[in-house]
Amino acid sequence: MPLLLGLTGNIASGKTTVGKMLLELGAARYIDADEVVHRLYAKDQPIYTGVVAAFGEEILTPEGEIDRRKLGAIVFNDAEKLKQLEGIVHPAVGLALAQEIQTLPDEAVAVIDAVKLLEGGLGALCHKRWLVVCQERLQLKRLMGRDGFTEEEARARLRAQPPIKPKLKLVDEVIDNSRTLGHSRAQVKAAWARFREPEAPEEEIPLLF
Repeated sequence: MPLLLGLTGNIASGKTTVGKMLLELGAARYIDADEVVHRLYAKDQPIYTGVVAAFGEEILTPEGEIDRRKLGAIVFNDAEKLKQLEGIVHPAVGLALAQEIQTLPDEAVAVIDAVKLLEGGLGALCHKRWLVVCQERLQLKRLMGRDGFTEEEARARLRAQPPIKPKLKLVDEVIDNSRTLGHSRAQVKAAWARFREPEAPEEEIPLLF
């Protein structure tokens, strides 16, 4: 079975950045659960019907595709509706990820990036679990700059994220992505060395989080 490194963290914390660093360090595959969700929202996928049935055709684009921004405006302002959406999406995503893992060679190291890695059963499949954290003001700035959200839209998404503190006891490494790219890279490199060589001495890197 391939070595699985679980990567989690809340929205706009910098998981993708860390994932790219891991590919540079030798990980064979980076599997982004959010990209899997994008694929599963397509018309020919089974969750399309469930999502449209649950939230109505007003979430569709003129071409009949699911408009994630319209859907987000509904679910990120209503905890029950978000839970309803997750109940439709998460089982399909878990199945798709499991199928992708099965295609990996036994000697590979694969990184699985998922916001709900620890809340579902996926985290239990991983040999190690890393948490990427970031100061909220930077997450807000990234959401508004990267995705074009208004401040209200960005804050709604941040409010809907699971709390960080309980996760700290459930992970093997914490990567603080609140400073420079170089600071993040140093943490990732040191954590990767410990992952590949568990007896490697731990390098002290000051964190802000």
